[in-house]
Amino acid sequence: MIAFRTDTFYGLGADPFNATAVARIKALKGREENKPILLLLADASVADRFIADRSKQFEEVARKFWPGPLTIVGRAVANLPSEITAGTGTVGVRVPADDSVRELVRQCGGALTATSANPSGREPARSAQQVIDYFGERIDLVVDGGEVTATEPSTVLDVTTSPPRVLREGAVFTGFT
Repeated sequence: MIAFRTDTFYGLGADPFNATAVARIKALKGREENKPILLLLADASVADRFIADRSKQFEEVARKFWPGPLTIVGRAVANLPSEITAGTGTVGVRVPADDSVRELVRQCGGALTATSANPSGREPARSAQQVIDYFGERIDLVVDGGEVTATEPSTVLDVTTSPPRVLREGAVFTGFT
């Protein structure tokens, strides 16, 4: 389990197919079991490993907003651990706008979990030091990417419904029609 700067805030990263590591992240955060964990992708082509049906809506939105701070929720592939989907059958994926973040994700196999690096109910970590203050030695590695400049989390858009539905407002607000 690592902590790293994303293009929004610091996130907690693990191999999304490692159910033990994902459960460890949820326990560390004190996260509700019924809350899914989003994934960062090195590039849009990696989405096929996680999204069962890249619908026309998915493709249009991804083409328009990726790389960038938009998490797109689609139908999850069958072999994705329930620790990621929280039993919803869906998964949120995002290709970050920051080149160095995408390279880190690429070096880690092309995808990482990226739930915010904070105990549930606390503000997302904006620096490596804040991650350490929150979790201390319970994190295996903290990659210091400097202080974040983002003021908003990623927008989360569910494209499994028509029309698409905004699940969380964030850095991207328009362009969904």
